[in-house]
Amino acid sequence: MDIDNPLVLIAEDETEIADIISAYLEREGMRTVRAADGRSALDLHLLLKPDLIMLDVLMPKLDGWQVLSEVRSRGGTPVIMLTALDQDIDKLQALRIGADDYVVKPFNPVEVAARARAVLRRSGGTASHMLRVGSIEIDLDSHLATVLTEAGPVHPALTLTEFRLLSHMARAPSRVFSRGDLIDACLPGGEALERTVDSHLSKLRRKLEEAGAPGLVNNVRSVGYRLADVR
Repeated sequence: MDIDNPLVLIAEDETEIADIISAYLEREGMRTVRAADGRSALDLHLLLKPDLIMLDVLMPKLDGWQVLSEVRSRGGTPVIMLTALDQDIDKLQALRIGADDYVVKPFNPVEVAARARAVLRRSGGTASHMLRVGSIEIDLDSHLATVLTEAGPVHPALTLTEFRLLSHMARAPSRVFSRGDLIDACLPGGEALERTVDSHLSKLRRKLEEAGAPGLVNNVRSVGYRLADVR
C-alpha cells in the first residue's frame, strides 16, 4: 500500500452517494475505483487489490455481507461498511464477519474520509514498502514489480536500474521527471548520460507493455518522463 496515495474501492450502487464519497476521498489524496454491485466489487478486489473497501450493505447480485465474507476469506483488506440500517444487530454482524468500521447513512462525508484515513493508518504497518500506480504494484523490499491483469499477476523481468526508475517515478505519479533527476536518483555515476536514461526507459516501457500495462511510461517532449496515473 502507498500510504500517501491509497486506492479505495467504493462498492455502492447509488451513483450520487458514490460521487460524494469519491470526491471527498480524492480531496484527501486517495485514489478511488467504483463497483455498482457485489459481484463487480469482488472482481475488482481480486484484480486491483485495493488498500480499503467502502462497502454498502444493500447491493444488487451480492449483498455487502456476502462480499465482506468473501473478502475476509481472501485476506485482510480493511473494510468500512455503509448502511442505512441503524441497528445494533447490523453493527454486531459487521464486526463479527470482520468489518473494520461501520458508517450509518445519512453520513457526513468529511467524517467518512476521516474514518477512511484512520482505518488505513491502523492497517498500514507495512505501507511504506509497497507502491501502486494503476495496475502496477511495486514491492520495494523484494524488488518485485507486478502487473495485475484479468488473467492474473504478471512479473516483468526488470533489471535493477529499470526497477529503480519505475519505483522512483511511482512515488510521485504524474510528476514529470527530467533526465537529470532520473540520473541523480537512479543511475550509477558511470552511466550518467541522458541517452542512457532514454535507453533504460525504452526497455522498461516495452517490458511493461508486454506484461499488460501499456502506456504507463510517457515521454514529455523537451522535459522528461512521467508515469501515467491510470486507474
